[in-house]
Amino acid sequence: MSHPVDSPSAPRTAATPSAGALPLAGLRVVEFTHMVMGPTCGMVLADLGAEVIKVEPVHGDRTRHLLGVGAGFFPMFNRNKKSIALDIQSPAGAAAARKLAASADVVAENFRPGTMAKYGLDYASLSQENPKLIYVSHKGFLPGPYALRTALDEVVQMMGGLAYMTGRPGDPVRAGTSVNDIMGGMFGAIGAMAALIQRGITGRGQEVQSALFENNVFLVGQHMLQYAITGQPSAPMPDRVSAWALYDVFTVKDGEQIFLAAVSDAQWITFCNAFGFDDLKHDPALATNNARVRMRPTLLAELRQRLAGYAAAELAQTFERIGLPFAPIVKPEALYDDPHLRATGGLADIRLPDGERAGQTVGAALFPLMMEGHRLGGLLAPQPARRWARRCFR
Repeated sequence: MSHPVDSPSAPRTAATPSAGALPLAGLRVVEFTHMVMGPTCGMVLADLGAEVIKVEPVHGDRTRHLLGVGAGFFPMFNRNKKSIALDIQSPAGAAAARKLAASADVVAENFRPGTMAKYGLDYASLSQENPKLIYVSHKGFLPGPYALRTALDEVVQMMGGLAYMTGRPGDPVRAGTSVNDIMGGMFGAIGAMAALIQRGITGRGQEVQSALFENNVFLVGQHMLQYAITGQPSAPMPDRVSAWALYDVFTVKDGEQIFLAAVSDAQWITFCNAFGFDDLKHDPALATNNARVRMRPTLLAELRQRLAGYAAAELAQTFERIGLPFAPIVKPEALYDDPHLRATGGLADIRLPDGERAGQTVGAALFPLMMEGHRLGGLLAPQPARRWARRCFR
């Protein structure tokens, strides 16, 4: 779904602090990245005010023209950047890339181990001329036995326990977005900012490394510790033993679905009072959260029957009025019409640079922060790969 600027449902452009107010204004980042992980790192730094120059192949980043679930990669993760096309496999192109990297505070890359060294664009080479350089490498795995394996988000989700936890028993399912790619890039950006602070103290740069597999292990770390503490393996989320009894998706009137929760004894009493469930409120077998969890299968079956006649909107209104957690089941495209996002400027206009809909303006999700009371809006659309060539060198 797209919303042209002149449409009545067009996203509101967020208020933007002045360029000097952004914390990374004046920082130059040169990125040799593709797909999602590396570009996410650059996007984070760009959204926070850095000048980010993306070095693309002569024919442009391949993600400019992906179909299906990849169609949103380039405009999402490459906004607020300048682009230059260089053939780093040629001597002249590699020399130009090295000259550009020499002007950078931060260089980011996400190629296979050893690739950048072939062109003198690895940390060891670049730091000789620029010892203050922060160099962020994004890989499938940190150095070790798996370092040379080819990794994808889906690969590490399968081998790192996340797909097992997401799907039903015997049916591993990847998460519904590129969680490791996006978070791996975010951790790369966090490492870059930490290294910049340290550089302010020591005067020296350093190499930062982030990886998909280790990111995934971090995500499932709570389930690893659950096993270490209890001796019981963590079951896949659809089959898990929940920490709360009322914490699930309910199918209600006309087949609509809604997530409802009560995560404390006080919230349970509030829930029972709102719906007149005095028998449940006074049942000693349901008096505490842990007692209700032990009774969860029976209790959920009873609650599903009692709530089946309510419309989802009616349940949402009641839960909002009494202050209990709830959520409609929303598809991503419906977020364009989300009243909170529209009222708060959570979507900003961005012009598509490539593909069949090139030139159209659509709403893009902003970086999820406020600084000095403002969202970091005013997005610069991804640029054609040669547009900024003369402005990248100084």
